[in-house]
Amino acid sequence: MIIGQLTPDAFAFGFFTLLTLGGAFGVAMNRNLVRGVIWLIVSLFGMAGFFVLLSAPFLAAVQVLVYIGAVGILFTFAVMLTRGMTNIRERYNEQWWLSALVSLAAFLLLFFVVIVPVWGNADPITAPLEVATTVDFGISLVDGNQYVLPFEVASLLLTAALVGAIVIAREED
Repeated sequence: MIIGQLTPDAFAFGFFTLLTLGGAFGVAMNRNLVRGVIWLIVSLFGMAGFFVLLSAPFLAAVQVLVYIGAVGILFTFAVMLTRGMTNIRERYNEQWWLSALVSLAAFLLLFFVVIVPVWGNADPITAPLEVATTVDFGISLVDGNQYVLPFEVASLLLTAALVGAIVIAREED
């Protein structure tokens, strides 16, 4: 691609791709959990940028408020409450090559099983500009025939994780 033909959308896509993949790489490479959480927040911010590019401002706001704001801060406090885990002397993980290999395998699996069959033959001219509205998204989360069960299971798992973190972090009497 010639630099003169670089559109703002393509530049933003590249920037958010660097944020997302760079943050994920930082999470995989760091042994210090606090730095890992910071890199996770960077990666989640890149994902919020992708939602903005996809014309989904509601999902971008949810990504920033829930994942970056709540989950990122929860992870930070959970890491800091578990005092013994933050005093790691080695900065990088020695098994970084294994995580890179697993990441590459997961990417190839997703690419050939999901992306190519779904979007391989899609014509960009006939593709709709807007897939669904926020109302459609909300209805799909609470409709009994759509995604209410996975939504409730995810909420139960997050609640169980929060209770488990509290049990682990509290001091023995």
